[in-house]
This record gives sequence, C-alpha cells and structure tokens, in this order.
Amino acid sequence: MAAGVRAEGPLAELSHYVVARPIYSEAGFQDENERLPPPPPTLLERARAVCSCSRKKAFQITKSFLPILDWLPNYRVREWLVSDIISGVSTGLVATLQGLAYALLVAVPVGYGLYSAFFPILTYFFLGTSRHISVGPFPVVSLMVGSVVVSMAPDDNFLIVGSNATGTNGTQMLIDTDSRDAQRVLIASTLTFLVGILQVVFGVLQIGFIVRYLADPLVGGFTTAAAFQVLVSQLKIVLNVSTKNYNGVLSIIYTLIETFENIGSTNIADLIAGLLTIVVCMLVKEINDRFKHKIPIPIPIEVIVTIVATGISYAADLEKKYNAGIVKSIPRGFLPPEPPDVSMFSQMIAASFSIAIVAYAIAVSVGKVYATKYDYAINGNQEFIAFGISNIFSGAFSCFVATTALSRTAVQESTGGKTQVAGIISAGIVLIAIVALGKLLEPLQKSVLAAVVIANLKGMFMQVFDVPRLWRQNKVDAMIWVFTCVASIILGLDLGLLAGLLFGLLTVVLRVQFPSWGGFGNIPGTDIYKKVKDYKNAVEPEGVKILKFSSPIFYANIDGLKSSLKSTVGFDAVRVYNKRLKALRKIQKLIKKGKLKATKNGIISEPGISNEAFETDEEPEDNEDLQVPTKEVEIQVDWNSELPVKVNIPKVPIHSLILDFGAVTFLDIVAVRSIKTIIREFERIDVRVYFASYQDNLITQLERSAFFDDIVRKDMFFLTVHDAVLYIQNQTAYSDNQDPIFEKISLMQESKEPIEFTETIRPADELDVQEEAMRRLAS
Repeated sequence: MAAGVRAEGPLAELSHYVVARPIYSEAGFQDENERLPPPPPTLLERARAVCSCSRKKAFQITKSFLPILDWLPNYRVREWLVSDIISGVSTGLVATLQGLAYALLVAVPVGYGLYSAFFPILTYFFLGTSRHISVGPFPVVSLMVGSVVVSMAPDDNFLIVGSNATGTNGTQMLIDTDSRDAQRVLIASTLTFLVGILQVVFGVLQIGFIVRYLADPLVGGFTTAAAFQVLVSQLKIVLNVSTKNYNGVLSIIYTLIETFENIGSTNIADLIAGLLTIVVCMLVKEINDRFKHKIPIPIPIEVIVTIVATGISYAADLEKKYNAGIVKSIPRGFLPPEPPDVSMFSQMIAASFSIAIVAYAIAVSVGKVYATKYDYAINGNQEFIAFGISNIFSGAFSCFVATTALSRTAVQESTGGKTQVAGIISAGIVLIAIVALGKLLEPLQKSVLAAVVIANLKGMFMQVFDVPRLWRQNKVDAMIWVFTCVASIILGLDLGLLAGLLFGLLTVVLRVQFPSWGGFGNIPGTDIYKKVKDYKNAVEPEGVKILKFSSPIFYANIDGLKSSLKSTVGFDAVRVYNKRLKALRKIQKLIKKGKLKATKNGIISEPGISNEAFETDEEPEDNEDLQVPTKEVEIQVDWNSELPVKVNIPKVPIHSLILDFGAVTFLDIVAVRSIKTIIREFERIDVRVYFASYQDNLITQLERSAFFDDIVRKDMFFLTVHDAVLYIQNQTAYSDNQDPIFEKISLMQESKEPIEFTETIRPADELDVQEEAMRRLAS
C-alpha cells in the first residue's frame, strides 16, 4: 500500500497511529525508566565461564572441531547414498583430469596433481562444515603457488652440460629436469605446509572475519585477472613454444611478448589438439548450462575429451611423428611422506599469507552459496582449521595448496551430492587413477590438459560483464573491481591482491571521512524529518536548524562535521563571535565619547549629531584598555538590528541547533572534545545546541570521556528529533509570554565609572590558540 494513501475496509484502522507520551530528554527518560547499566563481569566470573566444563559442553566443543559428528549420525542412507555415489563417481572423474591439468599451473610434474586431488579430501571429510564443496586444486590458487615455485626454482638454476637433460635453444647448455622437478615439488609442498599452518593459526585465533575485507567486487576483479594470467601461462603450452619463466611486476606482459615472438616454432599437432579441445569443451558446457533441467547428469566432456585425445595420441604416435609434448610419466602408487624444508619459510611467508587468504575466501564463498541453498550453516573459523589441517597433511605427501573449484563443486551438487560422502567417493576414484590408471594417461598431450584449463576459465572471464552493472549500481565498487583487476595483471597476483585490498580500504576511509549530510525539515503533521533539498513538503522549524551526519565521528572526519555544520546553519560561529567582539569595542569607544543613548530597539546615535561612529571594517584594532566614563552596566545588544558601527556582522537567524546522531555509531576522544568546543562556540552567540536520535552506547562513551558538566548537560539530549523540536518550541513559547527585555543598552551617562565587560573563564584546551583574543564579551 502506498504511503499516505488511506486504507479501506478492515485495514482502515491500521493506516494511522497516534502516540501520546511525554517529551523525553536523556535525563528524563533515564529517571523515569530507571536505567540499569549492566555491571561488567568480574575476572573470576570470566575465568569461571571459560574454564567450566560439563558433559554437554565437552560434546559441543568436540562437535565444533569434528563436524562429522553432527551430520553423519543423521545421514539418510536410503535417500542419500545412491545420489552420493553417482555424484562421487562423476566428480572423481573431473577431479582426476583437473588435478593433472592444474599441476601444469604449479610447474610440477602432472602426476602430483592427482595427489593434490586426493589427500585434502581425506581430512576435510572429518573437519569441514560444508557438505557440498569439492576440495582440491583451483586454477587461481595453483597459479599463485606456481609463481612462487618458478621464482624460487627457475630453469637457469639447473643448467648443465651433458646428455642427460632436455636441450634448450639448440645450445650445449641443458636443463637438468629431474633435479628441477624435484626441487619444485619440494617448494610446492613446503609452501602448502606453511599455508596450512597459517590457516590453522587464523582459525584458532578466531579471525575468520578477515575474509569480509575481500569484497565481492575485489574478488571478481582478482579472479578475472587470475584467469587472464592462467590463459597466458597455458597459451605457451597449447602452442608448445618455449619461453623464460618470468615472475613479478609485468611478468605476464613479458611472457605474452616472448610467446608471440616465438610463435613461429608452434607445434601444429599440439595447436590443433588444443583448439579442438577448447571448442568442444566450451560447446558441451554451454549445452550443459542451457539444458541442465533436462539433462539429469552433466556431460563429463573433460573426461571424454581426455580419453579420446589419449587414444589418438597413442594410436598416431604423435610424440615421435610430430614432436608433440605429452605427459610421458605418471608415477604409480604413493610417495612416502616428507617433512617440509623449514629453511624456505622466510622466502615464502609473504606469498603464503596471500595464498592462505585467497584459498580460504574462495572456499568459503562457494560454501556459503550452497549452505544458503540447502539451509544449513558453515563455520568460518572451523573452515580455516579444516583447510589448514588438510594442507598440512597433504603438504607432507608432495601436494600443492587445496581449496575448492567452482566447476567441480557444481558437478558434485548438480549430480545429486548431498554430503561429503560424495567427496570421499570422488577421492576413491582419484585413488584408482593413481594406483591403476595413471599409466594409461601417459600418451596424453599437455596441450589438451592446458586447453581443458582454458575452457574452464569461461565463468571467470564472464565476470567482465559485471562491471557495467556495478557502475550503474555503485561506481565505487566498479572502481574497486577495475583497479584490482588491472593491478593484479600488472603487478602479479600477490601484489595485485594487496593493492586491491588497500584500495578498497581507502574507499571505505574516504566514504567515512566524507559522509553524506544535510539539513532536515519536518513533514507537516508528522514526526518525520527528511532532507529539505530532497522533499518539497519538508519545512524547517522556525529558528531551528537540524543537521544529520551519517557517519561515525572521529579524528579523520571531525573537520568534515565542522564544515557541514557551517554550510547548514549558514554562518561561522567563531567569525560571528569575532565580529561581535569588534563591534563591542567600537561601541565602547562611542560610549566614551557620549554619542549613544538607550532605546528599546538597540543602539543609535543621538538625533541631530553626525554619525561619526561609522568606521571602516579594516581599521586596525586598538589594543589599549578602554576606560569608559560610566558606571558598570549590563549591555545587551540586538545583533540582528541596525548598529551604529560599520562592522559586517553575519546574521544569526536561528536560536537552536539540533544534531541528529542517529547514524553515528561511535565517537573518539578527539570528536568528544571538538563537539564540546562546538557547543561552547554556539552558546557564546546565543544558539543552543541539542542532540537527538543517538544510540545508548554514545551516552556511555560521553560519560567515560567526562563530556558532561554544568554547561553540557544530559537534558540537551533527546530520544528523537521531534522530541527536541517540541521542547524548543515549548521553550520559545514560554519565553515569548514573559516580559521581554526592552532596553538593549542601559546607560547612565552621568556616571564616571568604566564599564567592565563580563569575562567567561574557559579551560585552555577547549578553544584554539587563535581564540584567546575572544575571551571578553558582554553577556
């Protein structure tokens, strides 16, 4: 029902509401409702809560660490087992192929990709809280690991002279591939071990919230840049051209340039196989997406293409006839566990931190999607621990970092997977490939594996079309997306992610430092207040300005509050005070000369006397003490009336200022002191300051900061803006009914005693140094 439209029928009584209650200030509301601030718990009570133990609490702690104890006892064997088996077999086939393909990104022999698709699942089955994600390699994370591996073990470190290596560029310098691959496997497994340690530490310290700083636009830009990095890294494998292994800033540009410089040496057999694989995979994936409601199980095109390509390569003997690059050797069985090389930790700690966060963020993001879809919860901190232990365990078996893959998880869910039983069955399929089928895949061309990787990048590249939508919805988010993407391409994935994160935080700081604000007015006949510039019917109460500042107030944006305050009220309180002080000094001179007399409307020169009081505003101040030959009197000036001195005094058309703090969540000590100074600045020019719609925690902060005193009291704080407006209107009506002060200046010209201006003593820390000259003012 549209707002403001009267309802008909049974709902007519609900279209309006009437509330009758007192006007509440903070002090009045606390007294009437007996505020009871909760006492802070004692140290003994806190220790008791932490250290107390019971059977129920122990079981809850065990279940939180081993989530399998929560879902496995409730497993519906008859309903779920068949679906999990079908899903596990389908996912296992895809995981086997992707494990081989993603090993190319890590720059290790492809057989180690099978280990990385197997071991992490074994521990996640017991420790993970997501029931649907498929744990294993992911191209973005694999590429980040590969960049570390290549930088720490480049080909140049393994150049030898001899015949037991693969030649490069037809020279006598050869690469000892066996030593190089062994070192790269050690680096990858050590990095995986370190990433696992960091993830466990993050989980134990309960800092799973860190992933919240990886906003969706940032992740979108980063993964798109990573997809471009993956494309470039796999392009040289599809073409089967040799390039140097570049790393760091602009590495992707150098790789791309050298790839095209050597494009003349492209292997036609590898190129054709790669292009056919890309076209077929993307075509069938499109069919799977368009007809997913009609196809009960997605067509496992990667598996089919791999089997066909392996058969063709074996039958045609592509390696010997066309010098095609093939897998050659896949180890059968398992390698014994090996400890990490701890001496490498210092060289990879920075990269491992970013890899740990990215791997976790991807897994949790995908897990939350399916948790929401199937109505269960995942624990962010437990996910850190689960993936951390998985990586520590798998790092001991020569694996590289595991997270989850979007495409593989989609296969597991779409084929009917209900729980991690499907994941453990998929691990069984990978186990079969490791033990028995690895030998059959040795004739497979590497270009086919690279093409499978490229075909799976489609979803990440399609994120580019999110940018126009983001620009329409929120330009800042669009800028974060573009900046992160460009930075990750130019600087590399690790530095690019850091740059994107810092840029995103900078936008938050700028939005907090320059928040929205505006003068508010009342919608007549209601207690609703809206921006005057946005609503035609919004009317500012007479003599009252209302400012709403939509941000926490702290040291970085306190100047913004002052600036918005000046814009809202239309004058600078300090400047008004300065001008009034200057006018009073000139009036003092005129009183000394006897050229003023008292009237009911202000100060004017006597009739018939030329007005010598008009002096230029630029006249230097006379700093000498003025001795006025009159007795002590109280001087009250109507500053909005015509004055006999030529001083340009800004008009002050208001008597009250209301600060709406409904959107202020906290104040720091700088803000508290500045607000107290603002109150005193306005009080000096007879403008009362009130606060409204604040949160209770602000009152507590103000009390702790010694904000309240004889001048700044709790009766200046009101529960709502409307309470403050009604209070001000009542006070104004009461003042109007009293006898007004008719005499603006009371002089006894016959008296010979000087006027003594009232001096207001104020703490030195409440005003700036420049305001020391403004200490004297007649009240």
